[in-house]
Amino acid sequence: MTTFNKYTLYSLLLLVISLSACKKNFDPVITGVLSPDNFPRTEADFNLYTLQAYKPFGSKWGYNDVAYQNMFFSPEYGHLAMFDLSTDLFNTFSEWGGFWEFFSRANFTFLRTQDKTSHFEKVRYVTGMTQVLKDIATSSISEEAKNRFSAEARMGRGMAMYYLLHMYGPLPVILDPEKINTEAEKDLTRLSREAFVASIESDLQFAADHLVQSPTEYGRFNKGLAMGYLMRLYLNEKNWQRAEAVGREMMGMGYALVDDYASLFREGTERNNETIYAISVDPTAPTSGNFGGNFNAYAMYCLPGDFQSTKISGGWANPNGVFCPTWQFYDSFDPADKRRTLMVPSYTAKDGRERNRSNMRGPVLKKYPDESSPGADVQGNDIPLLRYADVLLMLAEAINQQQGPTAEAFNLVNEVRAKHAGLEPLSNDLNQAQLNDAILQERAWDLYLEGVRKMDLIRHGKWVSSLQEVGKTPSGELFPVPQYALDVSGGTLTQTTGY
Repeated sequence: MTTFNKYTLYSLLLLVISLSACKKNFDPVITGVLSPDNFPRTEADFNLYTLQAYKPFGSKWGYNDVAYQNMFFSPEYGHLAMFDLSTDLFNTFSEWGGFWEFFSRANFTFLRTQDKTSHFEKVRYVTGMTQVLKDIATSSISEEAKNRFSAEARMGRGMAMYYLLHMYGPLPVILDPEKINTEAEKDLTRLSREAFVASIESDLQFAADHLVQSPTEYGRFNKGLAMGYLMRLYLNEKNWQRAEAVGREMMGMGYALVDDYASLFREGTERNNETIYAISVDPTAPTSGNFGGNFNAYAMYCLPGDFQSTKISGGWANPNGVFCPTWQFYDSFDPADKRRTLMVPSYTAKDGRERNRSNMRGPVLKKYPDESSPGADVQGNDIPLLRYADVLLMLAEAINQQQGPTAEAFNLVNEVRAKHAGLEPLSNDLNQAQLNDAILQERAWDLYLEGVRKMDLIRHGKWVSSLQEVGKTPSGELFPVPQYALDVSGGTLTQTTGY
């Protein structure tokens, strides 16, 4: 199996992006003999052309498109900063100020002044995928190839819209290719939530129907990823019945929990039967530009600068890491829980000082151990986006919400507890509300630093109360639309409620 994370991919993407930019808004400069008139035509052409679908889903600093863009999984402005750092699991980080502090405080008001580097600009990506889908549909390649490439494009479009929904609510997006390069592009009226969600559902379902479970190239979108995000969508929309149906189907796909929780995040064991999809990263990827491979820089954001390591010379922040769990979260674990061992409550610093609760904001997070070449700022640990444990806990929640505390719902949670934590089963006398709370807590213990906590809290109606318990005052559940977008909309775009 080859790995879908090569430097050549980005040079090819650069070529494709130049060819496929909307002609009305961007003037592509075509070099050589390629032009929109002769590319793409063949199946090989479309294999290259469809790689655009992956553009916002890497783990690099970002990419250039209209303006500099962060990826959804960038180390900065990515899913961990937006959906985990901003929650009750992590401390406020004030040392660097700026967006790091604002996200850590769950104060999103600053995003009103953000320019075109905003994730709001990903609506252009949605338009781009709509154009790609039209080009595939009108091509002369085989129906099998059309379905395969369309599935990748629709997976990208659906996943992008899923994240945009959790940032801004439903947005103005172009899903009809006939509206591209027309006056319709000026209408920035938000879609209804029903229509926006229905489009995400349709895209993810098509992707689930036509993607394979184990692509030849590791790192390409797969069937399990599409189904998992579809299940997340249903769960967050509280469509428990459909979430349950998807979860049950996924249980028959051969996934299984690993016995060693820590192994999920180590380089040597990152490919396993539990990780359904992960961002494939390269420990030798350059970090000075935006056209190298994906990298994992989270050790640098988690370890304090004075932390002794055999591989890296401490993290980038002092006196605590950026992603620093609260002591409340650390103490919420059963002391015997194996998942807690990925947090270090005390250590001897480089200067010989003892660091502990008396002088640490929280434990040091070592979920991604620094294992790559000595002196490297980045690591080779792949970054999981979806694991089978998540699926089992979502299924337990969907069942419990419909039928109350059934034995099956308990068993699903207990399977995760036994395999990952080494703990005894939950007490079976919990009522429906108590089991629901227990599932939310289990998700925190198993999925911390994986970018799902904010959605979980909002779904359970505990966004404000949970943050207040750790001294945070959130500005709102969603992000504000940047002012520049409101200004150019001619009044058709409305601001996010609360801003």
